[in-house]
This record gives sequence, structure tokens and C-alpha cells, in this order.
Amino acid sequence: MSDRKPRSFFIAGEDEIRAGKTSDVYFQRSLGILEKLDVQKRVVAEVVAKGLPRDWSYAVFAGLQEAAELFSPLGVKVWAMTEGTLFLPYEPVLVIEGEYRAFGLFETALLGFLCQASGVATAAARYRRAAGEKKLFSFGARRMHPAITPMIERSAFIGGCDGVSAILGAELLGESPVGTVPHALILILGDTVEAARAFDAHVSPEVSRVVLIDTFQDEKFEALRVADALGERLSAVRLDTPASRRGNFRKILEEVRWELDLRGYERVNIVVSGGIQEGDLPELNMYVDAYGIGTSISNAPVIDFSLDIVEIEGRPIAKRGKRSGRKQVYRCPHCFRDQVRSWPPAREVSVACECGGESEPLLIPLVDERGPAGKIPSPREIREYVFNQLERIDVS
Repeated sequence: MSDRKPRSFFIAGEDEIRAGKTSDVYFQRSLGILEKLDVQKRVVAEVVAKGLPRDWSYAVFAGLQEAAELFSPLGVKVWAMTEGTLFLPYEPVLVIEGEYRAFGLFETALLGFLCQASGVATAAARYRRAAGEKKLFSFGARRMHPAITPMIERSAFIGGCDGVSAILGAELLGESPVGTVPHALILILGDTVEAARAFDAHVSPEVSRVVLIDTFQDEKFEALRVADALGERLSAVRLDTPASRRGNFRKILEEVRWELDLRGYERVNIVVSGGIQEGDLPELNMYVDAYGIGTSISNAPVIDFSLDIVEIEGRPIAKRGKRSGRKQVYRCPHCFRDQVRSWPPAREVSVACECGGESEPLLIPLVDERGPAGKIPSPREIREYVFNQLERIDVS
């Protein structure tokens, strides 16, 4: 029997990830064989997604900071798209060059970092586009294992969410967590207005007063009761109305907005949450000031990246179905058209685009044999970069 102490939580620690213990075992066995045969070969490998989930025409590259941390001590070279770059299928987002035995054990962890984070960031970006100028908050921490909450919240934020609800996720982003008066407090105190007054009396005035109005009574009447009770201190009312009670949700929102405005509460915003789908936003935006999105972002489909060797000892080679040889991705800043080209022998700083402009390389140095070769932007900088691209890219 093993004398190993039982784990309290089924999570891998940083040291275990760096030691390769989260890797698929066949990588470990293969490296053992190569060591016994004393085979050392320098390879080039690339990370590519052949397709994207659902009807997505683009995806947002995320998870790069963790990948850089993992690969910096390995003595290899890594080029990557800047985190937050919008990319298309069959475009390499990351390229590794080095002795295979130096990094082969970490393929599983690398793909895990990139696949899930990119999926969450992409879902957030799609909601961002659908919400327009409305606020967007990540409320999905409760749908995922708590150990990965910070990654979920970071990816949601850089993809387009204006705030996140989980305490540690917000802390690591350098942001304040967002939240409202919960159903639990209203149920325990027995009345929506009593809970709202208790929240107002005991929570820091820096926190916005946002009160749920769907716990006991009709939403429009509860909205008016709360507005009368808190007056100017009420920032917003939130509808988390369950689907079984919704009926025509748009009409409910229209009623709440009408009644608030009629009584002089035009400044009170409306927040909605609870199973709101991306396709719902266009018809709700007229009445909604902010969205709290949970599972649809936190449980977004992963981007199905794979890592494949495309060059060994300077010779182009790849398995069937893959294009051999090192590649670079070029994007034209004028028309936003991408090109994937051989690299080398063509190591152009820029290449001509059909529009007459000059396309620039997207894969830039991330790690070299000595460690980090580039600076990872802050989450806010990455988020702004995503927004700038969303205004440019053709997503039809």
C-alpha cells in the first residue's frame, strides 16, 4: 500500500506541473527510450488548430503567460502570437525550436494552458461584440473547479468582460471583484427590501448597490420597492429570473424599465443574468445595461490545438495531414488579411499584401535559451488589444 498522504483536493501543484506529472504517460515513455538510445535531435514544432468550435470564424489566443512560465527554464526557443491575438484555423500560434528531449514531456500541459484559456477568451469576445457598449461581467466561477478559477476569470477578462466575480481571480487581475445582493441574503432575511437595506447599511459605500428583484414577487413591483427604499444609492436592479418563470423575458424587462422611468428612476440600471445566450443579446440590449454571464463563458468549448513536429535537424518533415516546415503568419494592418508562409528560408520582416500594403509577422520571440525573450502585456493591455482587433476583423 502507498504511504502517500491522501490529497484534500484533486489538483496539481505548480511543482508537479513543472515536473511533468500532468503529462500523458506516452511522452514520458518515449523520452525514456530516446535517452536509452542516446538520441538527441533538434526539432521545430508548432501549435495549430485545424478548426474552431461551433460556427466560430475566429478565436482569441490566450493562456500564453502560463506557457511562457513553463518553457522559460527549458533552454529552447519559442515564438508566439501576442496573447489576445485573433487567429484563424491552420495558423500556427506558437512555434518551438530545441532538443526534443528538453520539452517533449510538456506537450500535455502546454496544450492544456492554451486550449481552455483560448476557448474562454473567445466566448467572452463573442459576448463582448454582442453586448456592444453594455457592461459584461463574468459570473461563471461556480461552474468550474475552484483550482482553475483564476485562469477562467483572467481569460474572460482579457476576452472582453468588464469585471469578474471571484475574489482571487479579481485580485490577480488587479481589479475589484463585482457582485450583487444574493438570493441567499434575501431568503434568510425574508424580504427583498430588508436585505437591500442591510446590504446598504453594512457594505462599503464603494460597492455598487445592485439588488436582485426576482426572489419573491413580480419583478417590476420589487424594483419599485427597492428604488423607493434606497433612492439615489441604488445603482441597479438585477433580474436572474429562472426560465420556468420568465415567459417573455424581453417584455418583463420592458415593464421594469417603464415603471422605473415613469417614477423618476431613469438612472437605475438593469442587470440580467441566468442562462443568457449570445443570441439573446441583440433583442435585450435595448433594456439591459449590464450582463452577468456564467456557464456560457466559463464552460466555453476548448480550442482544439495540437502540437506537431514540422522539422527535424533542419529538414522539413511532418506526419500525414500536416504541412511540414517552419511557418510564419503575416497580417496586413490595412486590410487585416492573413498569410501563412514558409519560414525560413523566407525570413522577411514584412511581405506584400494583395491590398498593396505590407503584412507584418505575428509570431514574435517569447522565450530563448536563456529565458523570457519578450514581455507579456498586462491583462488590461491584452483586453484593449482584443477590442482593437474586434473592430477590424471580418467576422461575418
